[in-house]
Amino acid sequence: MFTGLVEAIGELVECKPTSGGVRVRIGSPLAAELTQGESLAVNGVCLTVILAEAGEIHADVGPETLRVTTLGSLARGTLLNLERPVRADGRFGGHLVQGHVDAIGHVQEVRADSSFRWVTVSFPSQLAPYIIHKGSIAVDGISLTVAGLGTDRFDVQVVPHTVENTNLKAAQIRDRVNLECDLVAKYVVRAVELAGLTLAPLRAGEVAH
Repeated sequence: MFTGLVEAIGELVECKPTSGGVRVRIGSPLAAELTQGESLAVNGVCLTVILAEAGEIHADVGPETLRVTTLGSLARGTLLNLERPVRADGRFGGHLVQGHVDAIGHVQEVRADSSFRWVTVSFPSQLAPYIIHKGSIAVDGISLTVAGLGTDRFDVQVVPHTVENTNLKAAQIRDRVNLECDLVAKYVVRAVELAGLTLAPLRAGEVAH
């Protein structure tokens, strides 16, 4: 389990094809604190550390993960958000993040607001029931608050610290990002479905704040 509070930024050194998947090599000082078999969230995707030495982290990515995340399409040198699992005896910040990506979104707009930054991200229709105004969502593993919500996109306002200490510093229009919806929302929606109730669709229109 993760919290969406990014510990470090890594850099993709290599993405090498394997039998059915790929092996990624990530450059990061965090490698010195990891051991084989540990979990690590990479852009919001929970991976298992295969090797950690000489300032690099190695992890295998399977075919299903390649299908539902952005990891298989990233170019060498791409900045990656890294987070180790939360400790049971530590403070809990952010929100509950499993590292199980629900869908891929696309950056639609990036705009400055003083030293802050607004980012608009589009999402596929199947995620609509799980995203609420002022609710939590993980974008490339970053715990963010939905500040504006439309039928197929949401706005988040990013504080300067998060901009500087995550891959959002390099975010550009049309970038693909991993999205994970709030865990509690998933259980609520499932309970509603099992009760035979229907969810009312959002009205079409602009993003509302």
